[in-house]
Amino acid sequence: MTQTQTTDYVPAAGRHWALPFYDLLTKLLGADRVRKLLAEQAACRPGDRVLDVGCGTGSLVVLLKRMQPGAEVVGLDPDPGALAIAGRKAGRAGVAVQLDQGSADALPYAGGTFHRVLSSLMYHHLRGAQKEQMLREVRRVLKPGGTFHLLDFAGPGTERRGFIASHLHSHRALRDNDQERVLASMHAAGLTDPRVTQRVPSLAGDLLLYVAAVADSTA
Repeated sequence: MTQTQTTDYVPAAGRHWALPFYDLLTKLLGADRVRKLLAEQAACRPGDRVLDVGCGTGSLVVLLKRMQPGAEVVGLDPDPGALAIAGRKAGRAGVAVQLDQGSADALPYAGGTFHRVLSSLMYHHLRGAQKEQMLREVRRVLKPGGTFHLLDFAGPGTERRGFIASHLHSHRALRDNDQERVLASMHAAGLTDPRVTQRVPSLAGDLLLYVAAVADSTA
């Protein structure tokens, strides 16, 4: 595992003490089902280099490697505790993945490195400027013709209600998660044809799947 200096971050469970309960909570909320939709959308191929930004405890990187053993899968997260859990999870699953410590707004990779970049339920944790910088970094590390696949909460105003949804949607982290703002930010970062592909109801509120691309210079 490589390490780089990281900025302040919100841990996967929102609080460091809650990290051991994160996988159980997300499973109860149906995150496994939606992560599979994200992985299927990415449609990784043998030989692809694939990056999961904000990989947390590694559920998505393990799933991606299981679904496409011929892909090279890399997970990045600023939280060493989450990465330790991810490493143990990959070991139990018998899959080889690369886990790196680093920040979404300063990806420690050369330009044009990855065929696919994914991010699951992390984007809303970033502040406005960090969101914009992350998207620019995603654009930088994607190869021409590569695609970015994002799963995150819909912003405030979603029609789904309930205690959990209301609690999450009142949080300031979701204020700029409106889908039109997310799509505009993707476009401003240089990603092409950004769009929402699915809206999925969950106990935690509506979730959106996005896709955007980097233009293929050979097309």
